[in-house]
Amino acid sequence: MNEVIGFILDIVKAPAFLVALIALIGLALLRKPAPDMIKGTLKTFVGFLVLSGGAGIVTDALEPLGGMFQAGFNIRGIVPNNEAIVSVALQQYGSTTALIMFFGMLVNILIARFTSFKHIFLTGHHTLYMAAMLAVIFTVAGFTDFGLIAVGALALGLVMSLSPFILQKYMREMTGSDGVGLGHFGGGGYWMAGFTGRMLNRSRAKVHSTEDVNFPKGLAFLRDSTVAIALTMMIVYLIVAFAAGQGYITENYPDGGNLVVFALTKGGQFAAGVYVILQGVRLVLNEIVPAFKGISEKLVPNSIPALDCPIVYTFAPNAVLIGFLSSFAGGLVSMAIMAFTGLPVVIPGVVPHFFCGATAGVFGNATGGLKGSVAGSFIQGIAISFLPIALMPVLGSLGFANTTFSDFDFTIMGIVFGGLGANAGQIGIIAGLAISFALMIGYSIVTKGRSNKAAVEEASVAK
Repeated sequence: MNEVIGFILDIVKAPAFLVALIALIGLALLRKPAPDMIKGTLKTFVGFLVLSGGAGIVTDALEPLGGMFQAGFNIRGIVPNNEAIVSVALQQYGSTTALIMFFGMLVNILIARFTSFKHIFLTGHHTLYMAAMLAVIFTVAGFTDFGLIAVGALALGLVMSLSPFILQKYMREMTGSDGVGLGHFGGGGYWMAGFTGRMLNRSRAKVHSTEDVNFPKGLAFLRDSTVAIALTMMIVYLIVAFAAGQGYITENYPDGGNLVVFALTKGGQFAAGVYVILQGVRLVLNEIVPAFKGISEKLVPNSIPALDCPIVYTFAPNAVLIGFLSSFAGGLVSMAIMAFTGLPVVIPGVVPHFFCGATAGVFGNATGGLKGSVAGSFIQGIAISFLPIALMPVLGSLGFANTTFSDFDFTIMGIVFGGLGANAGQIGIIAGLAISFALMIGYSIVTKGRSNKAAVEEASVAK
């Protein structure tokens, strides 16, 4: 029995298997021929592995940058990193995390089936990270055993439904339909970026997109996003590598060789990773969206698959780089403010600023063009720099680690539920969840009533 449960949890925790399984179910419900089912399932599986492989290449390329930055500029502090903090949390909360994750996904599906919040969150690793954080928060609040699993699953299902829901209007503008949503727990930051872009373009006139940047004739080659990303990151790496010095490279990366070669290689590796991500995204989108139609029609009417953040990168490749650099700039400005005001210093985490900043840049570009991309991702970068400071006190002993959660939704959920637990105890947390679900149900009733009224009016006009 334990082996069966372990097998199921392994599938749930592996996003490539999970998304491929969803594709298989969808194609089966559409009664596609066996060859089409095999092709669609395998291409989805391989596409997600390509996407994940690209993300791994990018992460590996970025890994040395933070250390070189700290060494070169003599700065020490807290480095927000989801993978690092989760690896620490799982040592103590592993079983609880797995159960919260499993039942939280069921809650998400039930919400999609019976309310107007139709997104099914399919980013497995982010689901795992959020489950781990909730396990810590609710344990600190005093929950144990069944109660801990129950409140954790309800909270997880809640944020899995809400995060992509608030972003869908911007996803609709980007993609032209509701065929796909964004399943990444930086949602609040991406909403801020989209809103910022909208405020900079209230007239909703045609904007100067990041993809329409006019390069001088001699720099026309920079229109190729792969070339632009590689060149920019090589320059960034060279600056930081020279600041850190050859001694740091030799000591920490014995096989790195000369610092110039090391910097240029890492910059090129970063661009290669982004290129691989974009190819994986295209593979996944071409298969998962049509396959998901089967689930939408048969099991969860009108449901929307919510996929990982690189899913939006193909809509504005230039905004990916612009968003990353602008978000990182926001992190640097925040770090200076923290040092000047005596707050704990949060070192800009290169990985969260890339993935979250790049995504924010695409959202800002969708509503406000180049200005929206720069401003939206910069503001997002400031937010994910300051919010971790407010989160740390509610993480118990885990809050004293030299790392913490980074992305917007992690910090907001932790601050809200941690604050409720600290000030109103378990009753406050239960009340907060009850109110949230009541509001979701109320919203669903109202929107369903409006839809029915609109349908009646359309029928009357047709007659």
